[in-house]
Amino acid sequence: MKVAYVFAMPRSASYKLAQMILPQLEAGTHGVEVVGMFFFDDNTFVLREGDPIGERLSKVAKEKGMLLMICDMCALERNLAEGEPKWCAPDGTGRTEPGVVKTLNTVEGVAVGCFPDLYTALAGNMPDQVITL
Repeated sequence: MKVAYVFAMPRSASYKLAQMILPQLEAGTHGVEVVGMFFFDDNTFVLREGDPIGERLSKVAKEKGMLLMICDMCALERNLAEGEPKWCAPDGTGRTEPGVVKTLNTVEGVAVGCFPDLYTALAGNMPDQVITL
């Protein structure tokens, strides 16, 4: 079975990912293939360059071909990206052409985007389940 995780609740990355999921992925005992992870709000901070959780996760993601994506607006707000939101204009309306945003000071392999980008990135390796933590 293939799964994707969405880290949306407070401390879901710093606790559930760091203390449960990541050690299992490193040991090869997680039990499913994780094809992607999407990070919201303060959960994005684990993906900062030099963060022990993020550095470990980056290594596992590279080995396993796993997508790591950070919410563009969350990353911009926390200085983990620069540019502008990809699919929302500064006035809060939607866009038909994406804005330009890039990550800043994140671990290797992190993409930045919004749901349309997540769907596109996972299209070639679609999960059977999406789990929101």
